[in-house]
Amino acid sequence: MLCLLGILFMFSSSNLIAQKNTISGYIEDANTGERMVGVNVVAKEVSLGTTSNTYGFFSMTLPVSSYTLEFSFIGYETFSISVDLSEDAHYNVSLKTQSLELQEIVLTGEESIVKRTQSSVIDVPVQQIKSMPSLLGEVDVLKAIQLLPGVQSGSEGSSGFYVRGGGPDQNLILLDGVPVYNASHLFGFSPYLMPMPLKMCV
Repeated sequence: MLCLLGILFMFSSSNLIAQKNTISGYIEDANTGERMVGVNVVAKEVSLGTTSNTYGFFSMTLPVSSYTLEFSFIGYETFSISVDLSEDAHYNVSLKTQSLELQEIVLTGEESIVKRTQSSVIDVPVQQIKSMPSLLGEVDVLKAIQLLPGVQSGSEGSSGFYVRGGGPDQNLILLDGVPVYNASHLFGFSPYLMPMPLKMCV
């Protein structure tokens, strides 16, 4: 008799331990009332969770106990409720949008960058040109320009130069801000001796 009672007690206690209940409900936007899809629902005590379906419905089956359910979604405030799952429960949850206040963003920059419309402008310091070897005691500015990267001299005996595959007529030479249209003489065989400063725009 005692053995039978013990078996019945063990069977009933195992049923109580294995007993589970379900919590379910709908999740919606607090402002619009629209059902929300993909909201994360987590029971923090057991680290189990689920997500709401296309109808905003969620359902979780958990052992009988007390839980804290946490509802979270990007752009919305996290919402938590305490649930006692002694029986099946149904909860409808409304999530509020998260209010974000961004600080003012101020973009600053150099004024010269905005006003500059020329591209590929090369400034050669005067001291750098003066330090180069010169012919007959005079500094040849055009020959100094040919020492820069991407600049090549023309044919032998010609004063023209080529910048990154361009032609000699595609280079702009400014002398004190004034364009120099013919920077050589003797039909292009000899450059003029130009005073400083000289600015090249290619």
